[in-house]
Amino acid sequence: MEGSGEVVVAADEFDAVIIGAGFSGIYALHLLRRLGLRCRLYERGDAVGGAWYWNRYPGARCDSESWFYCFTFSDELLQEWTWTERFPPHDEIRRYLDFVTDRLGLRSDMQFGTKVTSLVYDDASARWRVATDRGDSVVARYVITAIGSISATNVPDITGLERFAGRGYHTGEWPHDDVDLSGCRVGVIGTGSTGTQLIPVVAQQAAELTVFQRTPNYSMPARNQPLDPDFVADVKARYGELNAITRQSAGGMPLPAPTQPFDEVDEDEARRRYEEAWERGGVLVLQQFSDLLTNERSNEFAAEFFREKIRATVRNTDVAEKLVPKGYPIAAKRPVLDTNYYETFNLPHVRLVDVNEAPISEITPTGIRAGGVDHVLDVIIFATGYDAFTGSFLRMDIRGRNGVRLEDRWADGPTAYLGLGIAGFPNLLTVNGPCNPAVLTNVPATIEHDVEWIADCIAYLEEQGITAFEPTAEAEAEWVRHTAELVEGTLYPRANSWWMGANIPGKPRMFMAYTGGLNRFRDHCAEVAMNGYRGYALTR
Repeated sequence: MEGSGEVVVAADEFDAVIIGAGFSGIYALHLLRRLGLRCRLYERGDAVGGAWYWNRYPGARCDSESWFYCFTFSDELLQEWTWTERFPPHDEIRRYLDFVTDRLGLRSDMQFGTKVTSLVYDDASARWRVATDRGDSVVARYVITAIGSISATNVPDITGLERFAGRGYHTGEWPHDDVDLSGCRVGVIGTGSTGTQLIPVVAQQAAELTVFQRTPNYSMPARNQPLDPDFVADVKARYGELNAITRQSAGGMPLPAPTQPFDEVDEDEARRRYEEAWERGGVLVLQQFSDLLTNERSNEFAAEFFREKIRATVRNTDVAEKLVPKGYPIAAKRPVLDTNYYETFNLPHVRLVDVNEAPISEITPTGIRAGGVDHVLDVIIFATGYDAFTGSFLRMDIRGRNGVRLEDRWADGPTAYLGLGIAGFPNLLTVNGPCNPAVLTNVPATIEHDVEWIADCIAYLEEQGITAFEPTAEAEAEWVRHTAELVEGTLYPRANSWWMGANIPGKPRMFMAYTGGLNRFRDHCAEVAMNGYRGYALTR
């Protein structure tokens, strides 16, 4: 429209549209271009990175170890890139994804600063019409959603938020310019994985730091450190072996998995194992016994071990007890790694507010009112997480066969077959969708599996002249039942986690991830493909 300032682009046609330029989108674009498909990738950020483009808050870093938080499909990439730390910071991960993008020559098919606003399927032409906030209107046979399970930020609906006169930030949409917090009175809402990374770093800058905590978390030490050159050389020499281990791993990691149940050892031996793992740090702290999430005795022993560590670290006993998790099993919420998180609460300028005792009633022009007390703040940081699994989908207007809206299909909770497709939405291929194991694994390993499965599927459809490909309603319902059955008998449902959708008011409560492990998931997906894509309706 003349004078509107909008960019209007004429309709164009592609074989595939990919949404998102993180790990998933980069790899999907690479594989689909190798199939000879004409592709366009849209990314709402101004550069590659996906979640790591937005998550650049102070202290943000990966909690999978760098040497396996990467693509494994190319030995050349593995040999050429060298990580510097055990747990890489956000900027190093972005540099890595830039390196991969440039090494594979992908930028010419990427369009940045562009948000996909709607996906509408046309039954007659078997094509998707894709619209963006920049006026693009294109059609494509396939749409691949590489949008991530945790990319739609969640800001709580707190009265008075718009009246706050200071600065406000969400950890998942952190400014790209440096944020100076020196001399500021800072409030942080949330103590999940982002909060535990953020809080110790902010405490080093702020004049005063007030932490507003709803649910205390079980956190274990990262013990981050620079990578030893000899270790790096050894890993690079053994990547073939390590990748084979990863493919057979439930967690998608080339690390030893626990095989022994808790009841086979005495408590002294169990404590020795946990102490040793605590000193090493990292995710293996919770990988000591095979029945952590199925045996209440095993779980409670681990939980009490963590509680003892908190009480031994935090000097103020009242503060320590507020930080001690109670009332839900350890690892039934997302496990957290930290660096000096509990030690931070020994600092004289750091305060903890338990919002169960002193609920936040409103945000005032000068700060936060909780339990009738006004906390004067210059900056409020929301470490309040995401509308997981569904939020990134439902922020687009997605309409499948007969104009059915995905929002209506998911009114009672998300459903998907293998987390890779949705009944009634042909040729919409979803990387790491609902009922998929990604969030319970080393995510790049699951991404590689999903994208490779999708690329193989599209190659098959092209060879066979298939115009429409979608899960049957029966297969989708059976997979959702199977996913729910796997959760039964575990301790996962006993925690109000974002895995359950419990952080979003009004969201249906269901465990939205596949808990059978990446190895079993790989086998199931391979069986589906080998049987002519069993559970899918294929239309010529």
